[in-house]
Amino acid sequence: MDPDQPPLHIAVFPWLAFGHMIPLLELSKSLAKRGHQISYISTPRNISRLPKLPPNLSSFIHFIPLTLPKVSGLPDNAEATSDLPPEKVQFLKLALDGLQQPFANFLKESSSSKLKRKLPDWIILDFATPWAASLASQFSIPCILFSVFTASALTFYGPENEMTPDGSRTTPEHFTVPPYWIPFPSNIAYSLYGATLLVNNVYRVNASGVPDICRVGSTLRACKLVAPRSCMELESEYLNLLQNLYNKPVIPVGLLQPSSSSSSSNTKTSDVKNDPILQWLDKQEPKSVVYIAFGSEATLSIELLHELALGLEMSEFHFLWALRKPVDFEGEVLPDGFEERTKERGVVTLGWVPQLDVLGHVSVGGFLTHSGWSSVIEALQFGHPLVLLPIFADQDINARMVEHTGFGVEVKRKQDGSFDRDAVASALRLVMVDDDDDGMKVRVKAKELSVIFADKERQELYVDDFLQHLRDHRD
Repeated sequence: MDPDQPPLHIAVFPWLAFGHMIPLLELSKSLAKRGHQISYISTPRNISRLPKLPPNLSSFIHFIPLTLPKVSGLPDNAEATSDLPPEKVQFLKLALDGLQQPFANFLKESSSSKLKRKLPDWIILDFATPWAASLASQFSIPCILFSVFTASALTFYGPENEMTPDGSRTTPEHFTVPPYWIPFPSNIAYSLYGATLLVNNVYRVNASGVPDICRVGSTLRACKLVAPRSCMELESEYLNLLQNLYNKPVIPVGLLQPSSSSSSSNTKTSDVKNDPILQWLDKQEPKSVVYIAFGSEATLSIELLHELALGLEMSEFHFLWALRKPVDFEGEVLPDGFEERTKERGVVTLGWVPQLDVLGHVSVGGFLTHSGWSSVIEALQFGHPLVLLPIFADQDINARMVEHTGFGVEVKRKQDGSFDRDAVASALRLVMVDDDDDGMKVRVKAKELSVIFADKERQELYVDDFLQHLRDHRD
């Protein structure tokens, strides 16, 4: 940090999903490493579940717990999307809106001369809290819209006047083609099934009374800068277009790659080395194992889980599957006899998996993923080609971007969003072993891109640029 410039105080307020909280924690750590003070706002249980801070940063990052109000329809202790089935996430948004007064109290207390903490110089917001920007304006604090979505996805959702149920796209079919505001060739669009989910879940009113797309638009309108989790090496065309669409600065903050569990302060190196999953991987041949994981939220129906399992079995690859049961589901989720038939070449685990250590293991040769942006970033650090199975939200767009860039292949689906075991086995074979042009090109491209995704020093330069913009636009 420049010794002639005082440190900034930056408040961070992510949406209550670990796919949002973890990237913003990574950004917080990058800012703290440069000597800036961070107030990280979330709920008590979410804060307790975040990775432990490195000791050298603990005096720079301060967790601000705000307690969610009780809301009808929201189970006790549910504070993150991963605690809920998809249909109940709308009640979490309603509870989040109940944090307006506690958030206002945080700002009032920060302005009190009795506290060591000063008012934030900036507040970094996620998509879900437009009211936070309104409260911040009462204290003359400018806000930033941080996005865990790619620049491609943000561009697809469009300018502010399109972020409403009354925009130019009113039916799912409208979302199955690239929008007219993208002036260059693009394959960015939803499948009809994905578009139907998008319209129903994002463009329609939910229990909170506010469609998600309106939350995005209102937050964008109130923020001075936009900070996507992206980089110019990957999405220069979309980042440049986005600035024109928003008519305000769009400052990418880089990929914010997480640290592996073996280097984090909450996991002893010996614990990682003794992990039975990693010990199993040690016994496998290099590049022979398919890793399967769908993040902290995305789940498939039992019928599709069965097709996925049977496709794995049909492919005959060795595999490690980090399986997450649907929330509130009781009973077996795998086909009868599947684990017995595949026990010599596969492991299914329902517990926590050290994902970065798994992806970094020499025996892993491919990753079957839901196409969440965090998972894509983690896999590409190690040059793994991807088998894509998008489930909801921005994942359709991510899958199109990955396919267009050439480092992954999507499982072929039917119009209703279903797929069969043959489609799973076919995509796995293409990515893992096929020596024809298509399979080879995917593996080579993934290896090429690992140079960008693994270069943390290069990505940290985006944080330096971001900080300079904060100073320039604050002064």
